[in-house]
Amino acid sequence: MDWDKIRVFYIVAEAGSFTQAGEILHLSQSAVSRQISSLEKSLNVSLFHRHARGLILTEQGELLFRTAADVSQKLSISEQRILDNRISPEGPLKINTTVAFGSVWLTSRMAEFLELYPRIDVSLALSDDDLDLSMREADVAIRMTAPTQGDLIQRHLLRMPYKVFASSDYLERYGIPKSPSELDSHRTIVYGEGTNPPSSNVNWLLEAGLIKGHKRRATLRVNSIYAILRAVEGGLGIGVLPDYMQRESTKLVEILPELKCPQIDAYFVYPEELKNMRRVAVFRDYLIKRIAEDGINHNKKKMTQKQQI
Repeated sequence: MDWDKIRVFYIVAEAGSFTQAGEILHLSQSAVSRQISSLEKSLNVSLFHRHARGLILTEQGELLFRTAADVSQKLSISEQRILDNRISPEGPLKINTTVAFGSVWLTSRMAEFLELYPRIDVSLALSDDDLDLSMREADVAIRMTAPTQGDLIQRHLLRMPYKVFASSDYLERYGIPKSPSELDSHRTIVYGEGTNPPSSNVNWLLEAGLIKGHKRRATLRVNSIYAILRAVEGGLGIGVLPDYMQRESTKLVEILPELKCPQIDAYFVYPEELKNMRRVAVFRDYLIKRIAEDGINHNKKKMTQKQQI
């Protein structure tokens, strides 16, 4: 079947006359009429009822028109996607993530991203409370827990183990604990109660090396992983932090490496209606690439339902 003739047929059916279709196609009325007659002859059916008032599709014409309309729409979408791939993405992109991940890792990578995509206007919304993506409080998010909303697409980014850290100044002053039980004589910094912790057992350091059911006293409780980082760097005590932070800080020293620490997973999340947005796609791909280059992903987790690319 000749697609050129199908295209002429589609425009004639939409226009309702050979004359108007000819104006759209920049062809004479007779040339359009010949194309339709040739198509009808090849199919051995009549596609139009010809009346003085115009053209009306036959039953076979209706069937062909619906098919042609579907093909035309798909071609238009494909053409737009091809153009999007050729044109540098542009426009606003609001990114939500935690204060810790945004301040310590993400912000320092944004210069490179904006060099690659200077026409994207990035806004970082750092908060330990999730913004509502469905209400467009942000376009995309990097979250430390898997979202439960069914209308959000999620992509697993990385698995981050926690480790025990202190500053070199603190260790010089108070010594290095050789076993978990020696933590009793050290200052510990833990996540504050009454807040939303990044994992259910984030304060396991208070129980490490003790009899089940016993806890040691915390020197400081604070409801922010970023604040724990700053307190540890400042020599206030020993704390548990995601291991990627050690790569970003010259002051963190890992201690008690034999301890089995909790791990958290990070996800790239965005509303389903933004799945074809070019600037969302390039930011997602940039994250995946940089995480791989930095070597901070400790698990190649398989995608599950709604974890689309």
